Amino acid sequence: MRAISLAGVLFAFWLLLSGHYTAFLVASGALAALLIAWLGLRLDYADEEGHPIDLLPRAAFVYWPWLIVEIVKAAFAVAMVIVKPSLPISPRIVRVGTSQRRPVGTVTYANSITMTPGTITVEVNHRDHALLVHALTEASAEGLKTGEMDRRVTVLEGAG
Repeated sequence: MRAISLAGVLFAFWLLLSGHYTAFLVASGALAALLIAWLGLRLDYADEEGHPIDLLPRAAFVYWPWLIVEIVKAAFAVAMVIVKPSLPISPRIVRVGTSQRRPVGTVTYANSITMTPGTITVEVNHRDHALLVHALTEASAEGLKTGEMDRRVTVLEGAG
């Protein structure tokens, strides 16, 4: 089932980028998507980590809308730091614990932190359940320590 889903996603992405919809090109794109999905099975990258399609419903309707709001709020906060230099910039490296059970959950958490302006994940340690994060301000570091994003990613992966 995962291979069929992967082929469908690859084909949809190809259609989106192609912009040309003649019968030959569409058939070629479908064949290429099927071939790549088959290779994905043979090379063992079409697994739950390489193509986590089971996360899509929770991600699309629950997690992504929340993350977009957080990104906008963080972008506004960083913009205020840039516009008003009197606001405190206090860059720091913080260690943040993770509660995800699967590597795909840990990577989702690390990427979510990096996509949020003012924070960058610099190291992921799935074995020790920890991330090393650079935060631009004290407020962004404190926001990570609340564990809200960690909790939401854990729920996203189905472990919470």
